[in-house]
Amino acid sequence: MRLKGKVALVTGSSRGVGRAIALAYAREGASVVINYTANQAAGEEVITAIKEMGEKAVLVKADVSKAADAEALVQKGIDEFGGIDILVNNAGLSRPAMLLKMTEDQWDQVVDIHLKGAFLCTQFAARNMKEQNKGKIINVTSVAGIVGTVGQINYSAAKGGLLSFTKSAARELARYNVCVNVICLGIVATDMTEKIRTDEKLKEIYMNRILLKRFAEPDDISPAFVFLSSDESDYITGQLLCVDGGYGMI
Repeated sequence: MRLKGKVALVTGSSRGVGRAIALAYAREGASVVINYTANQAAGEEVITAIKEMGEKAVLVKADVSKAADAEALVQKGIDEFGGIDILVNNAGLSRPAMLLKMTEDQWDQVVDIHLKGAFLCTQFAARNMKEQNKGKIINVTSVAGIVGTVGQINYSAAKGGLLSFTKSAARELARYNVCVNVICLGIVATDMTEKIRTDEKLKEIYMNRILLKRFAEPDDISPAFVFLSSDESDYITGQLLCVDGGYGMI
């Protein structure tokens, strides 16, 4: 098991990509902090699945865009398992609107969860990692943050910001033996992408951009997270890894 004895915190891990990452970590022997904001039942299902594997997990309700919640989330992992070895900043949401019609609230909600949430969780977790003199932080971005997208300028801006955030954090935290990397995803089959995957017109547009001609399943992307969280990646930091079926190539 590549993550045996390690403790991982995955934000937004009650469903979708975060759920797949959390389960992959548990399969590799990690204890996992599961985070949700509204769907407690989904979070409890993930906890049950992890415990059935024989691994440990704890469920924490937290809005990562709020400092008090983010701090409590990290502290729960420390209190339950003794520290945080791996942080995945995955929590996210979508509030689509065209630029000329987007409200301030739509902008703030998306940027706060994706970008401010990553900042807060990284800040609190990194303090613990500094004390341990080790750690792995993985931020989750999107092709939208690299090439942009119509109708989601808030999402694209937040995801683009995570690229620079990752590089700056990698430079600052390297002295504490903490590696910070970012994984760029394409269209993954989750609730957030249901409209794209079920609307025939949108599906055709996006499928024409994906070199491998299929949408990713959550389990397609989890191996990259396991690798960047394992000892095998101890000399990799400040890097962008695209797991997008070739979408970003277009």
